Amino acid sequence: MTTQLASGAVGRGLGDRVILAATIALAIVMVLPMLWAVGLSMKTNAELLVDTNSVLKAPWTLRNYYDILIGSGVFRWLLNSIIVSVGMSLGVLALSSLAGYGFARLEFPGRNVIFVLVLCGLAIPEQAVILVRHQLFSDLDLHNTYAGLMLPGMSAPFGVFLMTQYFKAIPTEVDEAAMLDNASRFKIFWRVLLPMTLPAQATLGIFTFLHAWNDYWWPLVSGTNEQMYTLTVGIASTQMNFAESAGLGYLMAQAVFAGLPILIVYMFFQKYIVRAASGAAT
Repeated sequence: MTTQLASGAVGRGLGDRVILAATIALAIVMVLPMLWAVGLSMKTNAELLVDTNSVLKAPWTLRNYYDILIGSGVFRWLLNSIIVSVGMSLGVLALSSLAGYGFARLEFPGRNVIFVLVLCGLAIPEQAVILVRHQLFSDLDLHNTYAGLMLPGMSAPFGVFLMTQYFKAIPTEVDEAAMLDNASRFKIFWRVLLPMTLPAQATLGIFTFLHAWNDYWWPLVSGTNEQMYTLTVGIASTQMNFAESAGLGYLMAQAVFAGLPILIVYMFFQKYIVRAASGAAT
């Protein structure tokens, strides 16, 4: 019996080491492109035009980052991305929380039908409505405005579904106890139930922020003025002619600079990101 237990423990230990080694190997594969981009950002264009493998050899320089600081539109694009991403995230949280509370707690005619119609939005790709949306925003003169960049993203069927399910998971006895204290519907929502949904809100807010930050399709259509470019569109516009202007190293420096806010967000909210990715947001 002792021998069998020992051999089983050895087998499990070996299996754990194999899994750990495979995880480390996959992590290295994932990180290598980012490290390569950082290396490219620290080389001059003249060296990269001769051989991109020069990134592995000294000398390296921070000149590309200095050029960003003194004469690049990346700061304007960064500001636009921050405004759009934060504004869209706040809008989605507000609308999804209110809609989720309504679907979960209020009785009104056609509630189930309306909820199904909202969920149908998950099955409609953005490209299918792009022409209608473009015409609508043109008629309302919303192109090249922050509102025009944010409003489409505030329509979030997944957010409504997530918040509805979360509110449904809260016992109705909580509402009844608050009503006994003469609390209004809005006070119950704002002071009692909403604080209990903070984990779901954090998950929804993070995913909305990441989606808005990385979005390229709608900002490319709506933000045609260079002053209204987001980072994704701005960097892409630079990439189209990088070999004729500032160079590949400068382009990579912009990409690294643009990725820093996302890295900061992940460092502060990684617990919620991991929970959401594992489907264990509680």
